[in-house]
Amino acid sequence: MKISISDLSKTYPAPSEPLVVLDGISLELESGESLAIQGASGCGKSTFLHILGTLEGPCSGSVLLDGSDPFQLDDQALAAFRNTEIGFVFQDHYLLPQCTVLENVLLPTLVSDVSGEEPESIALELLERVGLSARTGHLPSELSGGERQRAAIARALVRSPGLVLCDEPTGNLDSDTAEMVADLLVELHSTLASTLVVVTHSARLAARFQRRVAFSGRSLQEAGK
Repeated sequence: MKISISDLSKTYPAPSEPLVVLDGISLELESGESLAIQGASGCGKSTFLHILGTLEGPCSGSVLLDGSDPFQLDDQALAAFRNTEIGFVFQDHYLLPQCTVLENVLLPTLVSDVSGEEPESIALELLERVGLSARTGHLPSELSGGERQRAAIARALVRSPGLVLCDEPTGNLDSDTAEMVADLLVELHSTLASTLVVVTHSARLAARFQRRVAFSGRSLQEAGK
């Protein structure tokens, strides 16, 4: 999925004056590229990712995904677009505790009809690729932190989205497990051809991606430029 963002701004109401979180951000990302975003806590990285994922809208500026503005869609169409075209991986895995690993991975396929290959076959293949083929019937409480995050990655990819967004995907993991999850993200990105955007505090993780930017809420400074 190609991303074109121009002069993006976002403010929130505050008692004294509006809180400016994003101000004049622009970004071009070609389909299939990977991008790591780094910056200080509270600088607006997650807000930027939420807008990119259509979880909230901008106050001004334009967001084009494959040349179209998703915020022109009505709520129902926007939700369907998000579920089909965008995969999310958060710092917390957000797996449903009462559902098995396989059921959690299948959740995005339950919202609307899925054509082509059977969803369960796709989910099982993904779980094998992330090393959880022996854990499909287990509950999240029976998994390690790294296993839960790998299940969340499989869930994000089950609809073969054009865009995958990760917000601190290794933030809650120890260094060895974080490295394993980083390896997995890079490997899956190289084979699945989705556009990948990752917000991270980890310089080691950021170095694994094709492009890296330092984010301040008012500018994006690309490494090497």
